[in-house]
Amino acid sequence: MATALLPLGGCGETFRLFYPKGPVAAAQLKFTMLDVGIMLLIILPTTLMLCLFIWRYAKVRNAAYDPDWSHSLVIELLIWGGPIAIVGMLAVFTYESVIETNPYAPTVLQTSGGAAGPAQPPLEVDVITTDWQWFFIYPQQHIATIDDLVIPRGRVVHLRMTSTSVTNDFFIPQLAPMIDVMPGMQTRDVFSSDHFGTYEGFSADFSGAGFAWMQFSTRVVSDDQFNGWVSSVQAGQAAPNHGALSYATFQKLAHPTLNIGAKPGYFASVDPDLFNHTVADAMDGVTYPVPADLTEKMAPASGPSNDRRAASNPKGL
Repeated sequence: MATALLPLGGCGETFRLFYPKGPVAAAQLKFTMLDVGIMLLIILPTTLMLCLFIWRYAKVRNAAYDPDWSHSLVIELLIWGGPIAIVGMLAVFTYESVIETNPYAPTVLQTSGGAAGPAQPPLEVDVITTDWQWFFIYPQQHIATIDDLVIPRGRVVHLRMTSTSVTNDFFIPQLAPMIDVMPGMQTRDVFSSDHFGTYEGFSADFSGAGFAWMQFSTRVVSDDQFNGWVSSVQAGQAAPNHGALSYATFQKLAHPTLNIGAKPGYFASVDPDLFNHTVADAMDGVTYPVPADLTEKMAPASGPSNDRRAASNPKGL
């Protein structure tokens, strides 16, 4: 199995799943490799036996013909014992993977060493997906961002997620496994990272015209850098700053928007009940339809909105 992965050595971190930067992603990679290895226990012998039988019993070799043969204990044990043992191993590893990477309470975070320093309470982040942007709300810090998730190194992050209209998949390949984010529902996820850096996150579930640009950056920084960043956003110094994210403001921003390049946005304050409002709206049937012009032309508008709103919107959405 390790030999089969050698050709990937020259690919750098292009194959991000093979370069986890957090305990949950590392556990997911471990169990994926275990599953692949176990399945190879079936595929490789079967392939070798197929080639052997084709060679051994080819017509030109005049193989022995035994019409009275009827039973072999060795073959019976291989046919039944092998699959039973493999299914048993898969069952054990599947159970362990579910427990270790459970998005609501991954035990791998309890057993991982984490970053040096005193333990800190989890960082709470509310995530709201729209067409086609990500809103990250920090209830404890009273700030919000668009397409920019910033977290402290070594600190556990608790996510509470919902969507305005359609199902999206939250996925940070090097940090957090894929999980559905659905309108009218609350999905939770937990992860952490012990590695500084910037990691790409995106939606892994097609959701319309602007899906290709529905990405966000996940920046893992030190505690001091995180506190400094929070202070700058609260003071309106993080650009572009859009002031307060009220419920009314969010309703305008939730309309379909092409954010090409995932340009970030920041809010110095946020409505503390915005997440619950969004869930209630979806349950009440509130939708944000995509204008036909946006689907046909796929072009962002220029102007004071910093190219964030879609072009040609006669309905004023």
